[in-house]
Amino acid sequence: MKFTAEQIAGILEGIVVGDPNIEVSKLAKIEEGTEGSLTFLSNLKYTPYIYTTKASITIVNSDFEPEKPISTTLIKVEDAYEGFSKLLEYYDRIKSNKSGIEQPSFISDTVEVPDEIYVGAFAYIGHNVELGTNVKIFPNAYIGDNVKIGDNSVILPGAKVYSDCVLGTNCVINSGAIIGADGFGFAPTKDGGYVKIPQTGNVILEDFVDIGAGTTIDRATIGSTIIRTGVKLDNQIQIAHNVEIGKNTVIAAQSGVAGSTKIGEHCQIGGQVGIAGHLTIGNNVKVQAQSGIGRNVKDNEVLQGSPSFGYTDWNKSYVYFKNLPKLVKTINELEKKVDGHN
Repeated sequence: MKFTAEQIAGILEGIVVGDPNIEVSKLAKIEEGTEGSLTFLSNLKYTPYIYTTKASITIVNSDFEPEKPISTTLIKVEDAYEGFSKLLEYYDRIKSNKSGIEQPSFISDTVEVPDEIYVGAFAYIGHNVELGTNVKIFPNAYIGDNVKIGDNSVILPGAKVYSDCVLGTNCVINSGAIIGADGFGFAPTKDGGYVKIPQTGNVILEDFVDIGAGTTIDRATIGSTIIRTGVKLDNQIQIAHNVEIGKNTVIAAQSGVAGSTKIGEHCQIGGQVGIAGHLTIGNNVKVQAQSGIGRNVKDNEVLQGSPSFGYTDWNKSYVYFKNLPKLVKTINELEKKVDGHN
């Protein structure tokens, strides 16, 4: 698929400086650009590469003025990084703009299928499922009974949405993700074993939620596990039953949130973070990677460590952590001197 500089500028509301008819068909880093590729410059430390890049088109900030001759055609936009991201999104939307119903696939006769839809081969759509307009369900995906999926949502290959779950508009469920598996509910018995507690609730994803590959979100024991509008979950994350995650919170890969914990809005949680159950995490909280959260957290806290404590205190303490061998040696020498004087 080829685009001209003029077409790209139209999408980004930018200005072409150079050949408006030059075409590109691939993307590249600015230092690796070749003929027919599109790149961008937003980080000033990469500025020298714009004078040597072979990329046919380069997206730059509107205030950029070359100090030496360049061969690449420029597209000037307000924010080059944001413009390039917008273009990637546009390209991805075109690339995945499939439609129709492939065979073999199964769609229950109780489902009202919209005119604008894509269902890939070997997909399964159960009884009484409600599908919005322009939903895309890719091959080998599973949609259980009574599921509701809002307009423009995408279920990628091999993803599973169990019965009774609700997905809002413009959600993306990546491959291997499982929405609505049973929560980890077991009660101990007198003989030392465990009896399973039925998980009768569901999972609700509000609008513009992205779920990474291999991530699992468990259905509630009673009620709903709720992922609010704009939440972005990375790959291989575990969200337990009855958890609630506030809007526009992001969580990086391999993190886990135990049952019934409530996470606030606009939080940023790093990779491999563990959060214990039945906690309340405030708004605008930042948690550094590999931290362990075992207490309630107030708004705007920044945490690191396992168990975690204040980020500033952690950094101060780390100075002592790494110098412990020297400190122990010094203490031992002082003790010897003290003993020698006694």
